[in-house]
Amino acid sequence: MKRGRITMNDVAQLAGVSTMTVSNVINDRVKVSPEARERVLAAIRESGYQINAAARSLRSGRSGVIGLAVPQVGNAYFGMFAALVIEEAQRHGYHVAIEQTGAAAVGEAAAIAQSQRLQLDGLLLSLATAETDAPGLPLTDQSPPIVVLGEQDPTGRFDHVSVGNEAGAAAATAHLLDRGCRRVAVVTGGSLDRLTMLTRRYNGYRTALEERGIRPDPRLRFVVDSLSRDGARTTGHRIADSGLGVDGVVALNDMAAMGVIRGLHDRGVGVPGDVRVIGFDDLPESALYIPSLSTVGPDHRLKAAKAVELILSRIDDPLIPPREFTTPCEVIPRESTA
Repeated sequence: MKRGRITMNDVAQLAGVSTMTVSNVINDRVKVSPEARERVLAAIRESGYQINAAARSLRSGRSGVIGLAVPQVGNAYFGMFAALVIEEAQRHGYHVAIEQTGAAAVGEAAAIAQSQRLQLDGLLLSLATAETDAPGLPLTDQSPPIVVLGEQDPTGRFDHVSVGNEAGAAAATAHLLDRGCRRVAVVTGGSLDRLTMLTRRYNGYRTALEERGIRPDPRLRFVVDSLSRDGARTTGHRIADSGLGVDGVVALNDMAAMGVIRGLHDRGVGVPGDVRVIGFDDLPESALYIPSLSTVGPDHRLKAAKAVELILSRIDDPLIPPREFTTPCEVIPRESTA
């Protein structure tokens, strides 16, 4: 590649396509074959070609930026998902601006307002609850297209990408029952009076027990203030000290499962020898934990790809009817339930 400023023509030569094809990929104007698109994007990366975002914005009336609003940027799950969204958006020539909502309706409303002020082309909004019609939600005619991640808007106004929370938690519980567990505890959050991810997963746990003719025991529901390793460690202590004969634990995310395992270890309770433990989310560190953590794994890459696909098509055609996509999950058995 020549020294000095890299041009679109240089990218076209490197990719073996026309300059018009490069322009179409950069500006996402017309459909380009996946093979040609990948060659162009690879040539852009190899050559170091810098897309003139300002010029593209003037031509198209778009910023080339979509927003991603998540409850906690420092949360391992949302950090992993944000990286996948950024990677997927880059494939389409878009950048991603990340906002933190604090898992609160006011933060979600602020993210929508901020995306409007910044003139973002669209917003991927991860909702902590299903209360998207909360008072003060600043939806106006100037609000950007929105794809909801997490719990569905009850009015059905938005495109929606979710995870099979109930089915996944039911599969996790059934996995423990199939391993011979009969006193299966669940580690969850405190409030079950709102439709949240945790509520759905708890319902899946109950469903799996009832389908096996096991009446859910309310004493086997252990509540933590925070579904984190530190918060769940003390819950592991309580499970070990409870005298309830717990032989299996469904933790409603991987971080909590890791904390429970540590808490059980503190009390001399072996995993999986004495108690089998399974999580949910399949975080990268779950496979490296000791013991490696059995978990329910959603297809994270597919979820990110579908979210980006829906927001870009919504940007192109704001009038298409709202669409729904549920990301499939599967149980990934590892040492913690062996």
